[in-house]
Amino acid sequence: MPQEIERKLLVANDGWKSSSAGCARIRDGLIANFNGRKARVRISGNRATITLKGQREGLCRAEFEYPIPISDAEEILLTMCDDHLLEKVRYYVPHAGLTWEVDLHEGVLKGVMIAEIELDREDQVVELPGWIGKEVTGDSTYGKFNMEKAARDRAKLVAANS
Repeated sequence: MPQEIERKLLVANDGWKSSSAGCARIRDGLIANFNGRKARVRISGNRATITLKGQREGLCRAEFEYPIPISDAEEILLTMCDDHLLEKVRYYVPHAGLTWEVDLHEGVLKGVMIAEIELDREDQVVELPGWIGKEVTGDSTYGKFNMEKAARDRAKLVAANS
């Protein structure tokens, strides 16, 4: 079974910027989310995918990702994702033989930065760069769409009190 083994960490400072080896603009749309499983559509540059993710068990989760036509992804974003859309720029930052992905969110999550590292094994030793902060792997507070919902809820509260 295809598997994602990933750690997520907060970004403590801008030390990663000088090592960035490129970036990609990404749009994510949540199609469905149920009991830790989700279906997502993504457009990254000139590539579109649909991804199914299973429940997380430690650092691991089942992940099935399939390429789809960009026109289909655009239609899915418009018709099936409601307000569950996120935009970010993903920077690729090599460090100690691995490539970190630093996501700088835009829109409702403007300014949020999360670093991710994909591993070959759950027990793989990773040298953390100096710009890495607190680990948030498995903390649902830092799930992209949980952060998006919290930000939208805050914006509604501010608007209601204005």
